[in-house]
Amino acid sequence: MRLPRSVRDADVDGKAVLVRADLNVPLEGGRVADDARIRASLPTLRLLLERGAREVRVCSHLGRPKTDEDRAKYAMDPVRARVAELVGDDRVTVLENTRFNAGETKNDEGFARELADGCDVYVIDAFGSAHRAHSSTEAVAHILPAYAGLLLLAELEHLGRLLGDVERPFVIVSGGAKVEDKVAVLTNLGSRADRVLIGGKMAEDVRAENPFPFEALLPVDVVAADAFAADAQTQVAPEPPDGWLGLDIGPKSREQFAAALEGARTIFWNGPMGVFEWPAFAEGTFAVARAVAACDGFTVVGGGDSVRAVYEAGVADRISWISTGGGASLEFLEGKELPGVAAIPAA
Repeated sequence: MRLPRSVRDADVDGKAVLVRADLNVPLEGGRVADDARIRASLPTLRLLLERGAREVRVCSHLGRPKTDEDRAKYAMDPVRARVAELVGDDRVTVLENTRFNAGETKNDEGFARELADGCDVYVIDAFGSAHRAHSSTEAVAHILPAYAGLLLLAELEHLGRLLGDVERPFVIVSGGAKVEDKVAVLTNLGSRADRVLIGGKMAEDVRAENPFPFEALLPVDVVAADAFAADAQTQVAPEPPDGWLGLDIGPKSREQFAAALEGARTIFWNGPMGVFEWPAFAEGTFAVARAVAACDGFTVVGGGDSVRAVYEAGVADRISWISTGGGASLEFLEGKELPGVAAIPAA
């Protein structure tokens, strides 16, 4: 696997550095509600400061602003305040939301030059945005000497292990609502796996018409609820009756999935087993989180819902790698080249 050159090898002493970080964090009441992505960017920022950077300008998108009202909603002020609290060095400044400029998503060279103006070095550390060819992730890398940040490198190294000679048994767990979102990555990885477990709404679609070149292990029972009374639960197998919604895998399926994960040496999990945001339908997803965490081998969890689940289940510290990538993780594991990575010279 081709790795880009590292920020560790960049000469930044006395220089101004532009860093593309992933600061796309949830906001609540004008404050950062979850600063995990900000914290993930800190090792690169601190390395640059320790190496004597004169100035570190951090840019990122935040949300998907489209209207004037959105501009107020997605201004970087709360993020800027939290970065200042965590870094505590006035050499670091956070620029305004890159998507406030219409050229950002068009990979406009003019906007890239605005970002690069006054800077000597560019570092991309936003793995979660590296799959998009935008001005701040791709175009600017052709204007300034470009390097990969520590988080981006760690993502490539950990996810790259799933594409190499994995230690077996290799088990994949997939869930979520839309099977079409996972067809490419499961087709690429699933044919190499020893077992593939599928839950969530997508399990119903796979049962009806399997789009994969392998047979997956599907739930044998589900927790369902009347669409008009979501607290009226029942156990049905293997699918909910007409007019009911399957909202979690059932107890037999939890046992079945846990047994299939037991003894695995490599696990990749992406996608919840149901609507785990509702406590009544969370146990299936949490059971999978605990089973993945119990594995003594190499475990990777990706996707916002799965990541949230391992934290809420209290097992995040027992996962080998929790990816910040979301869509970028899936595209990388599909075997696609990520524009924000390809633009950086090789190590």
